[in-house]
Amino acid sequence: MTRDTPPRLLRVDCTTRTVTSERIPEAWLEAYVGGKGLGARYLYEELEAGTDPLAPENVLLFMLGPVSGLTPGEARYAAITKSPLTGTFLDSYGGGSFPDRLAGSLGAHMGILVTGRSDEPIVLEIEDGEATIDSAADCWGADAAATCEAFPDAAVACVGPAGEHGVQYATIASDGGDHHAGRGGAGTVMGSKRLKAVVAHGDPLDEHVALRERYERAFAESDAGRWQRASETLETIDFANEVGVLPTRGWQEGQFDGASEIGIEAVRENALEREREDEAVPGGFRVESEEGDSVPRGATPIVLGAGLGIDDFDAVAALGAICDRLALDVITAGNAVAWAVRASEDGILDRDLSFGDYEAARDLIREIATRETPLGDALADGIDAAAREFGGERSIPTVKGMDLSSYDPRGAETMALAYATSDRGACHRRARPVETEALGRSWASDRARVAAVVGEQNRRAVRWCLIADDFLDGALADLGAEWLAAVGRSYDRDALATAGERVWTLIRLFNVREGFDRADDDLPAALLDPPADGDCAIDPAAFESLLDQYYEYRGWDEAGRPTRETVRRLGLASVVDDATPVPAADAAGEDGPPGVTEDD
Repeated sequence: MTRDTPPRLLRVDCTTRTVTSERIPEAWLEAYVGGKGLGARYLYEELEAGTDPLAPENVLLFMLGPVSGLTPGEARYAAITKSPLTGTFLDSYGGGSFPDRLAGSLGAHMGILVTGRSDEPIVLEIEDGEATIDSAADCWGADAAATCEAFPDAAVACVGPAGEHGVQYATIASDGGDHHAGRGGAGTVMGSKRLKAVVAHGDPLDEHVALRERYERAFAESDAGRWQRASETLETIDFANEVGVLPTRGWQEGQFDGASEIGIEAVRENALEREREDEAVPGGFRVESEEGDSVPRGATPIVLGAGLGIDDFDAVAALGAICDRLALDVITAGNAVAWAVRASEDGILDRDLSFGDYEAARDLIREIATRETPLGDALADGIDAAAREFGGERSIPTVKGMDLSSYDPRGAETMALAYATSDRGACHRRARPVETEALGRSWASDRARVAAVVGEQNRRAVRWCLIADDFLDGALADLGAEWLAAVGRSYDRDALATAGERVWTLIRLFNVREGFDRADDDLPAALLDPPADGDCAIDPAAFESLLDQYYEYRGWDEAGRPTRETVRRLGLASVVDDATPVPAADAAGEDGPPGVTEDD
């Protein structure tokens, strides 16, 4: 991405097969920085309330940040849209070679906005700041690995069979399925537009090398850097099992007696090679299975291993490889199979399923991706949809239609608040207080717990505006101000902190406009009972009190709607449309520094 000219956006209409270039409003750049924030601003502006996520009118953005391709760690891009799984705002992040080469392909453009629907499969090719649309008829029906292989001299982000069949949690895959923009169904939206792939032909950027090397050294010396080089996210299963928050056998238990067979040591023993093992940046492990090679992440052994009661490493790796090639979200696929097993055990389904059965899990995942059986078709619409059709609503916890992922909050109650208030449905990456609480560290007060969740949500919102690696916390103490200065963007830390809060609030306004309120920030019924191997459950009254304090802290009303005072304070008064309810507040939250706002 060329940074010596005002940033622009490529607009692609799949219906008319036209591509235009437009300048990004300067006020938007100042207020929302890039990446997540800028994508949220476009989504709020472009969509009418109630737009069907699979309608041609829905927007899919491929966004970069102002320092994409420059900072240390793994490069990422943001896929931003209205989620078909949850109906909320959705941002999902993919790594690997694609974001680096996309940054080198877009020229002065910071992203791509895709709308419409083609009457036949198409591919979008990007090079030297320009885009062309060609037929993808030869690729339609191919899995992620085969699609990427069709463009050997470029980097590819594509949908697989799951996206083509409208599975509500299909991913956008790159590097043959090694990397994904995963949760919430960005791949479903892409598939609905008949856009098979985005192909980036540019070379990675090579700028600000000295600054990058200094940050690489700082990252390498940080706790996160050492942890990432040693284990990537795979040690998550060992941590969760040790502290009793590992979702096991369909969220029935908090520890898995086979965790050591599928955890980090098992991966190391079975690794074929290590990606980028000589660099001071995170790197993954590549493993082999009967379904092909893959790069497992922490969710793979958690959801497809412990979650399904499977303690055979080869079987778990094979299930992960299947999901990767189908371009299917590993987390929801695993939880969907777990729901089906529990429903079978409860007599709700007329199908013999059991935990620990790899072949049954494998077959059901494939049925989901192709919708070829009634059960697969129902589960392709999500766990809540299957539960409405067959029954069994209490078994797998969901928030706003998205199933919980890596950590069981019954062993860390503040994590329940983080899940409930996540902007895209249950997500452990918006805030992870579990990493403090599960280790026995106490909070000084409920207000301190709320402050920890809010603070982390805002910081991560800033990082995803930059689209910097999730694990760069220790190396970005200034929230990225120095990096932004290097590319000609002037912010101090306080202004960036306010930008994070502004972006989080704008996304809440988007969700409120779509009809979401306090009732959707709910405590999943499955968490009201303790796991079979523990005595911890979440007290609904205590949770509601914590949610009240969260709303007050953010300056939202008791229904979870940002108040007029908060909207003004964050410079969003001129942004909000008439379809978005913005109440006055009896008592607004605490004011922070005004920073840069769109209303300035």
